Amino acid sequence: MLEREPAANNEQTFLFMDLVGFTALTAEQGDDSAAEVALRLYASVRPLLPHYAGEEIKTIGDAMMIRCEEPEKAVDLGLRISEQIAGEPGFPPVRIGVHTGSAVAREGDWYGSGVNVAARLCSAAGGGEVLVSDAARRAAGAPSHIEFGPRRMHWLKNVPEPVDARSAALREDAAPRRSLRDFAKRARRPGAGISMRYSEVTG
Repeated sequence: MLEREPAANNEQTFLFMDLVGFTALTAEQGDDSAAEVALRLYASVRPLLPHYAGEEIKTIGDAMMIRCEEPEKAVDLGLRISEQIAGEPGFPPVRIGVHTGSAVAREGDWYGSGVNVAARLCSAAGGGEVLVSDAARRAAGAPSHIEFGPRRMHWLKNVPEPVDARSAALREDAAPRRSLRDFAKRARRPGAGISMRYSEVTG
């Protein structure tokens, strides 16, 4: 595993996600149905955030912007979201971009190249793909339970320099991760020693 590179003081890790084909879905099924799909997406993702030190920044249409305290957890969260949405009926494929870069907070929102690159990587990702910039991969320390694909150079809209990124996937030999419902069942067992709020295991 690569040694984590210390992040500069103004560097943050962002995850952007949206649904592939959401515009076509809206045209086919109408605004009300499309809005319900977006709301279901958010409801599926929000219970995951506390477990990955993730903070919801905002939603726009079918897109969600999340800031994570730790780059490795951001990649893990992206993989968990992709896995969960793939198993939910009625959802188009989700695509996710993760990047670590400079950003500043202003009035409850974040601005900077770190935000812009993460958003553009999301747009460049394919359905079901978690596309991680090399900057985020290095900051995460290339964790051993995650497999990164070949490096690809991306010319992103309104980003002056190309960005190197790789697809991330859970290694086949990695231990299976427990779902939130698994943790909830364990928490209800006598003597389990696990405390969980109901709101964190629903949705």
